[in-house]
Amino acid sequence: MSNVISIGLPRRPNLSQRQALLLRNFALHRRDSSDVFWLKENAELLNVLATSGARLQPEALEVYRPFYDSIAGRLAFFPQYYRFLLSVCLDLEDLGMQGDAGAGVCHRVRARGLVDAELSDLQRAEAERLLARRGEGSGDTALAARLRRFISCSDTFALPNKKAAYELTHIVFYLSEYGRNDPCLTEEAVTSLEFAGVLAWLDQDFDLLSEVCVALRFAGRTPSDIWEDWLALETGRFSLRSAAQGSGAPDAYHEYLVGSWWAAHAGAEGFHGTPVEGALTVERLGSSRGPLRRISEYMFHLGPARSCDWDQMRGLLEAVLGEDDHRILSCAAESTTRFGDFFEGFARADA
Repeated sequence: MSNVISIGLPRRPNLSQRQALLLRNFALHRRDSSDVFWLKENAELLNVLATSGARLQPEALEVYRPFYDSIAGRLAFFPQYYRFLLSVCLDLEDLGMQGDAGAGVCHRVRARGLVDAELSDLQRAEAERLLARRGEGSGDTALAARLRRFISCSDTFALPNKKAAYELTHIVFYLSEYGRNDPCLTEEAVTSLEFAGVLAWLDQDFDLLSEVCVALRFAGRTPSDIWEDWLALETGRFSLRSAAQGSGAPDAYHEYLVGSWWAAHAGAEGFHGTPVEGALTVERLGSSRGPLRRISEYMFHLGPARSCDWDQMRGLLEAVLGEDDHRILSCAAESTTRFGDFFEGFARADA
């Protein structure tokens, strides 16, 4: 007969426990709920959980009860933040919060014409998507047509432009209702996502590449193994550490959330680390930028000698790049069958 001896190793909380601890940290300890950045951070956390199939215990959401119960009053005084308020309210309900404030808040937003005050089609699309969740959508087909026209202009996304790339991924999120519906993307729009992914890979931009891979999955496509193997490796490099209460210091929280969101849709492990009671900060260890800027500067200074032919330029670039940069560039070329088309736009040799 043998004896089992406990050696007292600390147990890592299960996923739902870790997520519940994160909710407490974001809701109570990072910022004050009167801070607009509290709205932004908590809206992002709740959206990631609500759109990745998180299974939370009902009591985990009660930390938001005072905020939820004050939503109507907050909307009346802070209508400029209505999209954040709607997002937090609706995601809480969809995650299991008891209450029906969301329908009334959506009705007030529509009745006050807050969406009509938006100049950006992207923000208008976000608002319409939120309102449609409680039956208050307008069914604006002209808006949808403009969004589809934008994401189908593939040449736009062969150039380094993070604003445009994030707009691309978010439009796919809205058109697909965060993976619930087929967004029916054109091949040109899929090409746009692949071009944006190549640039994110060349920059080793974990945040943007995570969003691109999620968007591709929402479109029914399988992202490059090269990209997703790297994302899986990098998601394990996050660390959660204690921080000063309400310090508001910048950290890697968004990369952590988006990477965990990608992991949920790719069958990988997310939400690494063990959240602590009290304030925390999110660190990403060992991150570094890729060769995108160095490649761009070299191409620019070539002037008339620049060519849009990848086969012709490959040798020149490999000769001026270090070993790590050369590896990243070579992997970029292998990550998509459209790399030659990407490089033609990226080189701007015929401009």
